[in-house]
Amino acid sequence: MIGLDTNVIVQYLMRDDALQSKQAQALINSLSVSNPGFVSLVVIVELFWFLSYVFQLSQSEASVRLSRIARMSEFKVEKAAVLFRALHLCDTTNAEFVDSLIFSLAKQAGCSAIVTFDRKAAKALGMQRIV
Repeated sequence: MIGLDTNVIVQYLMRDDALQSKQAQALINSLSVSNPGFVSLVVIVELFWFLSYVFQLSQSEASVRLSRIARMSEFKVEKAAVLFRALHLCDTTNAEFVDSLIFSLAKQAGCSAIVTFDRKAAKALGMQRIV
């Protein structure tokens, strides 16, 4: 298994640099179920940021791409079940992806409440708002 940095996955998905995207495609095509690429949650968060802010994809479009990555057998995504829960929350609530991931990780860790100052996250996800 090899670890993948965000920029490799960005080039694989977005292909905005001819040489790097060709190299990323070849690398990812060489991965397999028995020799996967590891994708950490830090990479997932950074990838979402790139897709949303650099490439100007909507949250829905970025979520589809993250889901695609998480479902590929060539990748081992850290805490994939938590990621899928966060993506589901994004699709079914008005929550932002990062807030959904924070919420999902906290719930998976057994937290009884998730506190925030963020009104939108509190309303969309049922986080406990500090006032």
